[in-house]
Amino acid sequence: MGMGEVNKTESYRERIARRAAQEVKNGMIINLGIGIPTLVADFIPKETEVLFHAENGILGTGPTPEPGQENPMLCNAGGFPVTLVTGASFFDSATAFAIIRRGLLDMTILGVLEVSQKGDIANWIVPGKRVPGMGGAMELAQKAKKVLVTTTHLDKNGRSKIVRECNLPLTAKGSADLIITDMAVMEVREDGLYLIEVMHPYTVADVIGATEAELKIDGEVGVFE
Repeated sequence: MGMGEVNKTESYRERIARRAAQEVKNGMIINLGIGIPTLVADFIPKETEVLFHAENGILGTGPTPEPGQENPMLCNAGGFPVTLVTGASFFDSATAFAIIRRGLLDMTILGVLEVSQKGDIANWIVPGKRVPGMGGAMELAQKAKKVLVTTTHLDKNGRSKIVRECNLPLTAKGSADLIITDMAVMEVREDGLYLIEVMHPYTVADVIGATEAELKIDGEVGVFE
């Protein structure tokens, strides 16, 4: 599929990941969260040199392996199989977290349960449900130079996940920089949340109507095909 060409069989998850991949610049070191973020690696142009970081101790993960080509000893922090790129390295989790906490990651891409118009992120627990823990999300959200959030715009009950104030326990406050959903792309700025793109075929009115948070518009709103 060529650049700008729409894949009719593309899922909403793949479209979100394809848009997120546009934020990746040559030479970046990036951590990908569990879920939609892991798909981003599949949409990085071959000419773009980037190193993906995983909390379990890898720098240099590549795209998802072809079916049947998985290495059972090689996975990301979510336990899913990965490939390696030239120059990849391995280390223990203490070193992996030292890289995060030192602020050496250029970007992290995280999934969320809720994100507020101020950039607060809630992505680790729904009260009453059992979870393994927060993982590295707290450190990633606070320490990465840019925090990109990927999520569906609405939850399974049709409620906006882009909210004025998070109701779920927070992972980090004021940390999200860019939010990409299946309906829109929004940028968190000091004076509020700005709608900068809508996902085809949605309109600005569709997005505003589906969003609990207050959206601001500054100039023309783009359309992502």
